[in-house]
Amino acid sequence: MGGELLAPEAAEPDDVVLTWEGEALLAVRLPQLSDSLDHILAGLERRYGMPLAELDRRAKQSVVRDLEARGAFSVRHGVETVASALGVSRFTVYNYINYANEQRAEARESDERPARGG
Repeated sequence: MGGELLAPEAAEPDDVVLTWEGEALLAVRLPQLSDSLDHILAGLERRYGMPLAELDRRAKQSVVRDLEARGAFSVRHGVETVASALGVSRFTVYNYINYANEQRAEARESDERPARGG
């Protein structure tokens, strides 16, 4: 998702300074997580071949499941950003997240049940 290489002396507190044998060689400035979310959303639009807001409900739920698995909702304003991209309310995104969590829980429960047979 990109990053910027810098001289070690140009590093800011949030940058990562790479050292070798105690000597600072270079610094890496990572993109802000919110920029990464925008990048992920753009990639999903390319994958679906249309704006996310034009997807049907099931496809939007699939997008939310994918984003949830990637930690997109841990980003500040992540739900709002995704809701805007999907053309839905924050409430709807939360409903999609809850639905995905319920589906995962049901799948785990069915995997844990002992098989019947004789």
